[in-house]
Amino acid sequence: MVIRNQTDLELEAPARLDTPRAAYVHVPFCQHRCGYCNFSVLAGRDDLVDAYLDALEAELTRLVEPRTVDTLFVGGGTPTHFDAPALTRFLRLVGHWFPLSGGATEFSVEANPNDITQSKLDLLKQFGVDRISLGVQSFDAAKLKILERTHSPGEARRAIQLAAETIGNVSIDLIFATPGETPDAWRGDLRDAVAMPLSHLSTYGLTFEKGTQFWNRLQKATIATVIEEDQLQMFRDAIAIPKAAGFEHYEVSNHAMPGRRCQHNMAYWRGVGWYAAGPGAAAFVDGRREVNHRSTTTYIKRLLRGESPIAESETLTQEQLIRERVAFGLRMLAGVELTEVGPLQVIDQLLGKQFQMLTEIGMLTRTDNRIALTAQGLFVSDSVLSEIL
Repeated sequence: MVIRNQTDLELEAPARLDTPRAAYVHVPFCQHRCGYCNFSVLAGRDDLVDAYLDALEAELTRLVEPRTVDTLFVGGGTPTHFDAPALTRFLRLVGHWFPLSGGATEFSVEANPNDITQSKLDLLKQFGVDRISLGVQSFDAAKLKILERTHSPGEARRAIQLAAETIGNVSIDLIFATPGETPDAWRGDLRDAVAMPLSHLSTYGLTFEKGTQFWNRLQKATIATVIEEDQLQMFRDAIAIPKAAGFEHYEVSNHAMPGRRCQHNMAYWRGVGWYAAGPGAAAFVDGRREVNHRSTTTYIKRLLRGESPIAESETLTQEQLIRERVAFGLRMLAGVELTEVGPLQVIDQLLGKQFQMLTEIGMLTRTDNRIALTAQGLFVSDSVLSEIL
């Protein structure tokens, strides 16, 4: 490794990293694409389910042998949109290629409230699913309509209750700063959430991603963002109300009851590597990032022709690896132990000026070799992290 000076830093490619202990599988099917959604999603194309499962099997076969993991996360789309035969085939497939190691493992499946039935929950539990993540987004009927969600508040409450009784470990997502929403209305959503039998809560400010219907409507001024002052108050309430109910705020957008942090997402924030499969899925293995084609039809066609589904790939340099590990690690409120990222001399040579600047303006705090966001930095975390990246 050669270090010349502060402004001319040359770093070799990273050494081999630990074998991943996490896996993500993407299911693209949905009943409806919501106006804010920018994920790899197909609505109204259930005719492609069998072909998708064939393609997924072909992709996983490329692993050559099963990869034992500690956490397995199935997202979407809506994995629970599958009917029972397709869901059974899917769970059998991912369970074979990504067997759980046993002990303190975590198998999460995302779901929409109106997909939840007792028989479907029983099937998930039969295959080892021990955590359900429900895309609730709100308990307010008018807000759900604006967000173009297909479930009612009553269906959301029923799904949470059923999942809690059957699976036991239930997480939900809530969105704030929906057009026209007030801080009082958001507080109502939060109070409704913490009154339910939840173990985990994720709260996200609505974003207007380019290419979505909401983005197009924003450009045409047929929809408007919530004023910044109200968004800031909503973020404060998203911390205070769950905390008062016993939740621990452990990551910028995530809150958990004691012992119920999302172990799978910790692999992302710590940058320790993970396998991935499905359209649009991004894997990070041995310092190399590979992203599959976002188009489900392209993904299927390529795999069924015996071709690779990968659309983009990159081997991270040591500098990129350090920057990403520090930046994403800072999303955790406990911060980053720099000695776990790399040699301190190299990290300070690379990021010392940014650390000093961000500390001086009150965005970061540093104690020995640990850095973390301050309360002020937490509110503008995206800007802070962009300085690191």
